[in-house]
Amino acid sequence: MAKPAKSSFVCQNCGGLSTRWVGKCPACGEWNTLVEETAAGPPPGSGLTRSTRGRVIALETLAAQAEAPPRHPTGIDELDRVTGGGIVPGSALLIGGEPGIGKSTLLLQLAASFAGRRRRAVYFSGEEAAAQVRLRAERLGLCDAPVALASETNLANILATLADGAPADLIIIDSIQTLWSDALDAAPGTVSQVRAASQSLIRFAKLTGAALILVGHVTKDGQIAGPKVIEHMVDTVLYFEGDRGQSYRILRAVKNRFGPSDEIGVFEMASEGLREVANPSELFLGDRDGKSPGAAVFAGVEGTRPLLVEMQALVAPTSLGTPRRAVIGWDANRLSMLIAVLDARCGVSLAQHDVYLNVAGGLKITEPAADLAAAAALLSSLSGAALPIDTVYFGEISLSGAVRPAGHMSTRLREARKLGFASAFVPAAGDLDSAAAKLAITRLSHLKELAESIGPCQ
Repeated sequence: MAKPAKSSFVCQNCGGLSTRWVGKCPACGEWNTLVEETAAGPPPGSGLTRSTRGRVIALETLAAQAEAPPRHPTGIDELDRVTGGGIVPGSALLIGGEPGIGKSTLLLQLAASFAGRRRRAVYFSGEEAAAQVRLRAERLGLCDAPVALASETNLANILATLADGAPADLIIIDSIQTLWSDALDAAPGTVSQVRAASQSLIRFAKLTGAALILVGHVTKDGQIAGPKVIEHMVDTVLYFEGDRGQSYRILRAVKNRFGPSDEIGVFEMASEGLREVANPSELFLGDRDGKSPGAAVFAGVEGTRPLLVEMQALVAPTSLGTPRRAVIGWDANRLSMLIAVLDARCGVSLAQHDVYLNVAGGLKITEPAADLAAAAALLSSLSGAALPIDTVYFGEISLSGAVRPAGHMSTRLREARKLGFASAFVPAAGDLDSAAAKLAITRLSHLKELAESIGPCQ
């Protein structure tokens, strides 16, 4: 008599296991995320059986000469920049983003570009019918691209289709949360199904040399849904960001085994699809009003790309007992720290003011060097004095009020000079090259010096 399959309760947020159902996950603390799943055999295509025996493998040394992996240029320069020069055959990429941000549009353009270079691109859509994908291709003007298309969610059918016929150079799965395997007694989108489908597809890509791109859903916090182990299994993790109220989109690499991480590519959403933006600084600066207080230009660096963006601040008196602190595009904790430093080290109190800080264009900035630009915007709004329109700011501010040096200082100044800026406020420490000689440089060792240069606060 066959033994009944054991079941366990799996958290759909973190993948933690529990022997019984509880309302709150013991591992991550989320409520109502435990789902009962039956423990079945190994996932299909994993090559794991109960009778598998190990074999001795040959060990190598670190002295072996490593060759650069071959790459397939995508035909999309911004995507090539993010991936490090193109997509590596046999690699697995995971791309996540909010619904409607443009993931399917980007991947359809990528598939058409691959197919136009005489490579076989296969697109599996699990969320849309084939007719819907054709309508998008017609709107983008890609109907004539020889892309192999199918609407399928059964993992076994997808693997059988890929194994039949000519080998594929590019495989796109949109999305991984829709796939299911009949070898597992779990609903599509659960931790077990997502892990099994990802493992099987990645193994197939490694064996055949096809580049695999998986689309992942995101949670309300902006993280890719499903078990975190999926991000460890793939070679590259990309996030497609942007405000749907804005026309631009940011493709950001947070993990890349074959290139630099934290690199970004900038696109603009248009009626004919996503267009590449060669100079994103001009896009984010836009039409600026040099007569309005509370705006400072931050010279930042995203990956290897210098990027100039405007930081806007509004400081207004409040009658509330607890003033408001609203931030868009920056870390709210850093704003709180900056307000405290201004009060304790510079004598500028914002305790009776509401503070609103916004990064123009909806871009998200995580770099600590934005502290100085944010402080300049706050001081400008509080004093009512507009900052010079041809000046950039960058530098990290410590709790003592000291302005700490930032990396790639010369790269930032070179980009500012190219866009017509004439002066810059930079940290006192840090080396500068000849690019700084073409700008009027003001070195700051303490935040108090910036406050004195802007003028008395109201």
